[in-house]
Amino acid sequence: MIIQLMIAFLVGVLFVYLSLIFLKYITFHNQHQKVPDLKGIPMINLPQIAADKNLRYEIIDSSKFTPNLPPLSVIEHLPGPGQLVKKNRKIYVTLNPSGYRRISVPDVVQITRRNAEVTLLSVGFSIGEISYRNNIGKDMVLEMRYRGEPIEAGTLLQKTAEIDLVLGNGKRN
Repeated sequence: MIIQLMIAFLVGVLFVYLSLIFLKYITFHNQHQKVPDLKGIPMINLPQIAADKNLRYEIIDSSKFTPNLPPLSVIEHLPGPGQLVKKNRKIYVTLNPSGYRRISVPDVVQITRRNAEVTLLSVGFSIGEISYRNNIGKDMVLEMRYRGEPIEAGTLLQKTAEIDLVLGNGKRN
């Protein structure tokens, strides 16, 4: 009976040892490659680069537009550039949208400059030129302009558009 237990123990140890060797072989143990820097790479070039580097990728949609990168290019990826991964590893890629979304211009006419700026900045617009016109309401917004043309509240503009404000200077006509 003791001999049978010893044989069973040795067979078990041999099975575990062979299993570990087999796992090292099929999981490419200690065979790593560096992840290339994909930032700024257009989406159309991604399949070829992934195939050349023996990697797979999955695109993660992005809602944040990065103006200094081309539309539909890689903003970031995980694992990051230079990290060591195994062959055929999946890289999660975040793409730059094709542009900013369009949002409605809030009504800031007949409120003060400070309140108007806070309102416009909070929804994502930027403040362009500030000009003054004779009106008794000092620093009161009289008109909004986009690229030199008057605009109304509710107009759809691209997020981060620069809106010019025409303010009263506190003088009567």
